[in-house]
Amino acid sequence: MNCFCRIIFACFSLIVCLSFTGCSVNRFIPEDEHMLDQVSIRSDKSELKTAPLMGYVVQHPNSKWFSLAKVPLHIYCLSGRDSTKRFNRFLRRLGEPPVLYDSVLAQKTRLNIQSAVQNMGYLNAEVDLLEVTKGNRIGVRYYVMPHQRYKVNDIQKEIRDTVIASQLTEDNYPWMLQDNMNFDLNVLDAERSRLNTYLQNRGYYKFNKDYIRFEADTAVGSHLVDLKMILREYPTGKADGGSLHPRYKIGQITYDIPISHNRPFVRPKVIASANELVEGELYREQDVQGTYSRLNRLGAVQSGRVSLTENPDDSTRLDALISVTPSKRNSFNVELEGTNSAGDLGVAVGLSYQNRNLFRGSELLNLKARGAFEAIKGLRGYNDQNFIEYSFEAGITFPDFLCPFLRQSFRKRSLATSELSFMFDSQDRPEFHRRVLTTSWRYKWTRAARRMQHRIDMLDINYVFMPWISDTFKENYLDNPESRNAILRYNYENLFIVKWGYSFFYSSQSLNSTSKNYGTNAYIIRASIETAGNLLYGISSASKAPRNEDGQFTLFKNAYAQYVKGDFDFSKSFIINKANSLALHFGLGVAYPYGNSTILPYEKRYFSGGANSVRGWSVRELGPGSFLGNDGKIDFINQTGDMKLDMNVEYRTHLFWKFDGAVFVDAGNIWTLRDYEEQPGGQFRFDTFWRQIAVAYGLGLRLNFNYFILRLDGGMKAIHPAYEDSRRHYPIIHPNFKRDFSFHFAVGLPF
Repeated sequence: MNCFCRIIFACFSLIVCLSFTGCSVNRFIPEDEHMLDQVSIRSDKSELKTAPLMGYVVQHPNSKWFSLAKVPLHIYCLSGRDSTKRFNRFLRRLGEPPVLYDSVLAQKTRLNIQSAVQNMGYLNAEVDLLEVTKGNRIGVRYYVMPHQRYKVNDIQKEIRDTVIASQLTEDNYPWMLQDNMNFDLNVLDAERSRLNTYLQNRGYYKFNKDYIRFEADTAVGSHLVDLKMILREYPTGKADGGSLHPRYKIGQITYDIPISHNRPFVRPKVIASANELVEGELYREQDVQGTYSRLNRLGAVQSGRVSLTENPDDSTRLDALISVTPSKRNSFNVELEGTNSAGDLGVAVGLSYQNRNLFRGSELLNLKARGAFEAIKGLRGYNDQNFIEYSFEAGITFPDFLCPFLRQSFRKRSLATSELSFMFDSQDRPEFHRRVLTTSWRYKWTRAARRMQHRIDMLDINYVFMPWISDTFKENYLDNPESRNAILRYNYENLFIVKWGYSFFYSSQSLNSTSKNYGTNAYIIRASIETAGNLLYGISSASKAPRNEDGQFTLFKNAYAQYVKGDFDFSKSFIINKANSLALHFGLGVAYPYGNSTILPYEKRYFSGGANSVRGWSVRELGPGSFLGNDGKIDFINQTGDMKLDMNVEYRTHLFWKFDGAVFVDAGNIWTLRDYEEQPGGQFRFDTFWRQIAVAYGLGLRLNFNYFILRLDGGMKAIHPAYEDSRRHYPIIHPNFKRDFSFHFAVGLPF
């Protein structure tokens, strides 16, 4: 793997070096033409930000990797003139031909920018085009002279529909238009859209923003505008003008549900509950869109449609027909995988079945079964040399809140599911046999234009049972006074975890959006809290239940865990241009065992390193604090902690075809909150933790198929907190590729 990584770095370095050479670009530029080298926009007023104006540029120069080097151009120029050769055609497909300057497109860009600035209220704005030629290359600068911005002197609103006028007054409509505001056509258009939405949600089914127009008089004074907003009446097609805009209520609601086996394929009540339209209530466009959202999230429904027609007997009512198309009810899936754990070969097979309409209520049933076998060699003192695992999982998702105490209004405002799941996992290893039984009941719902998601785990029970542990494993690891490890021993005991949890997700970009990850200045917040054992501990204490030999209360003769755990995660992306963006990430997690526990269950402990953490370290190779594993090797039990900190900066760029690249810097570590003998240097202390923050840097390559991303990241250690001597504490100054490099393969972006 190290050899492969060296090849990748060598190729990358070679391409970057080529990008700074002449590389025969000139021979691909025809005589009497120029290659567009750069485009910039400047303004003589600092108040006018020029970055948004780049969106009006029609012709851009060749793309740059990381905003530095035109590598795709130089890859193209590595090809020969003979386009019949396969290798030359391959290089040209990978690369990007020189962008030849087009003066017509440059003038179009100048006019676009001038129009955009004038729309902002700089009505006398001018834009000059400056061409700077150097050899056969040309740089273009658009110099903006906005002059003085116009302000609104007086606003008049002429609303010719008296009913709408009185409604706006009665509702105290929050106008965006104010006296002395900057004159901005973008604001005016936004007001048209707001007012149109407002009226469409109050019965005006046929209203659209073309009925709203603005008249501006610029002759009233120096850089002042008198503004009049006109809301026209509804056209009747007669000579006498128009009339009041028709206002509608919802009339009769009917459903068209296909029949299967002499009955509707889904219970009519399910489709009716997805309908947000109410008979006799005013028409609201948001109810129509909400109905579409609820219909489309039903697994049993492939598509839904809401058709509105005027009632023939009452012209003020809209009859609604809600029709649905069924989706495929059953599906099966088979997965086969090979495994290689430190040279031990194995195979695993998984079977899954899905029913999208179990009880004809669009309930989603998931059944999964998995079996795995691994031939283990090299373990001395153990009879059975194989690993066998099998697991069964069953879950059912209901498309609504199954909770009798919730108000109907809350149900209507939320897109919710209720989930019940069971899982059994059996592991037979040469050292021990382990059984895990899990059951949970949770609610999930989204609100606020689908930007916000909530999840409550009402009940989550995990039972870990160790039916057999080999005498050799007990003697060497659990009972030997010289190597006895409290953390290790705790994780090989029978244990109950009965927890409750809440998690929150917010995206500044709507979850309905189809925009790419790289294309928005979006931010995402994740937060969660969970707690376990409190109710059981209270009952045990109140009833004065007996304790075991370790001083713990038990449930069915097994100790139960008690802890509280909270996590916070923030990430934000900044778009630089079409091909480049910057992503920031901060993550913090803290868990504390108390009451019936002094150690967190292994599954709840934090680890650091790996593809989504500090990428200069492998998974579970870093921390806690300045702790170092046995002889520098990974210690899976002890290299875990009660607290985690992650900080990441990643510059992302498009390379060519489906390939993207990244340069990143990661920092973080894990710590324990208690001082454990087995983890010296691992406890978090305010006066020393900052010296224990590990730092890594590296490069990434991503194969981006839009719907999923395959990611390769190579990270180098920069600061290693486990060492005191400067050569190993600061490997960025004294790098050792074999010692300090880690390679990661993953699916999806790290944050």
